[in-house]
Amino acid sequence: MIMGTIPLAQNAVKRQKEIRLRQTLRDIRNAIDEFKRDTVGSCPLGSVTSGNPTQVGQNIPADPRSRVVIDDCTIFDTENIDRYPPSLDALVDGVRVKPRGLSAQARSGGVFADKNATELNEQKEVLKVYLRELPIDPMTGEDDWELRSSYQTKDSSSWDEVNVFDVRSRAGGTALNGEKYSEW
Repeated sequence: MIMGTIPLAQNAVKRQKEIRLRQTLRDIRNAIDEFKRDTVGSCPLGSVTSGNPTQVGQNIPADPRSRVVIDDCTIFDTENIDRYPPSLDALVDGVRVKPRGLSAQARSGGVFADKNATELNEQKEVLKVYLRELPIDPMTGEDDWELRSSYQTKDSSSWDEVNVFDVRSRAGGTALNGEKYSEW
């Protein structure tokens, strides 16, 4: 009877690791997507400094999920025109951002009613962090992920270091459902 329960216990542990791996991949991919949304309207191509891309009339498409715009143009180079994060470390270290448009307080005139327009548009430097820490792959026990840029095919064997478009596990095993972990 005991010999029959050992495989069940092993499968339960493996299933829990697989659930954590799926959640971790989802979290990293959501952070990449959020970073990408925050780049809309930031840093014109070829620009070193952005000025203020949040000014009215810049024709920035509004995305209700994005309340800030990335203001650190030094993290983008001429190869990364798709504006995905240059590395996973950029998601952990954070990037300089500015609010998108005027703040609600500035529009309502409430707290800032006694300030002039110049003072309203002054913005302090804000750092946005997309991931608290680089997650550990539950299958390998390492934080070494297989990365792919937006210029690589799904089957690419090595990362070209242009940007981070997708992330996969480096685990070589097969899941309980028969799929390889590296294909998730």
